[in-house]
Amino acid sequence: MLVLNHSCFCFYKATNGIKRHLAVDILGFPFFTHCTPANVSDDQGLIEMLSHNIDYFKSKPLELPKITILLDNGYHPDKLTIALELIYPEIMTKIQLQLSPKPSKAEKEAKGKSGFVPVKARWVIERSNAWVERCKSKRQKL
Repeated sequence: MLVLNHSCFCFYKATNGIKRHLAVDILGFPFFTHCTPANVSDDQGLIEMLSHNIDYFKSKPLELPKITILLDNGYHPDKLTIALELIYPEIMTKIQLQLSPKPSKAEKEAKGKSGFVPVKARWVIERSNAWVERCKSKRQKL
């Protein structure tokens, strides 16, 4: 499974004008990365990232299970499917796009929580982003 995320300007990260797209495996280790200007949409950034790495998908045998790409709610799976099939028509036989679950208000209230509630599968990418930021800040201090 690949988990995707992006980040735009953040005072803490000090990356004005840059959007980093990151695909990680289920353990949070980087699989694919891609940087774009911040005004590039999430969908377009994903399309660019996957098209730069299309040989990986072309070489994946059909006998293996599909790779699940878990997307946050800023992505549009229908739009992505159409664009990716233009680049590589058989790609949807090798991958499946799935929106990350987002707890409803009722689910949060049932657990006695409010505001941001981490979702287990989504937390993998957030941890990976923290690793990247930690390494970046150490590199800047050297």
